[in-house]
Amino acid sequence: QVQLVESGGGLVQAGGSLRLSCAASGRTFSNYYMGWFRQAPGKEREFVAFIPWTINRTLYADSVKGRFTISRDNAKSTVYLQMSSLNAEDTAVYFCAATNTLHDSPLKGRAYDYWGQGTQVTVSL
Repeated sequence: QVQLVESGGGLVQAGGSLRLSCAASGRTFSNYYMGWFRQAPGKEREFVAFIPWTINRTLYADSVKGRFTISRDNAKSTVYLQMSSLNAEDTAVYFCAATNTLHDSPLKGRAYDYWGQGTQVTVSL
């Protein structure tokens, strides 16, 4: 079993930056594929970013490419999402997800076994 705890969300003005963290516990973090997803009010959950345990093949949603950066620190069992040039469309609850065996494309939520509780990001105009 893996426990995931997100932090770092909050209220930020448009054009600003935030860094989200997702701390994992329970298993060997370095063997896990990690993803970030988000869900805005009234919308379905959507993929944001992915990082495998090899860290050299990250993936991003087109809507965040060039603005968001996913990274991981295996020594700290933590994955990060650095977000910059934020806009109102980035307002959502952000979730991290983990799995040691991808069950589907890493862009799909069903690929992952474990989820955090989410952290709210609100971008004001």
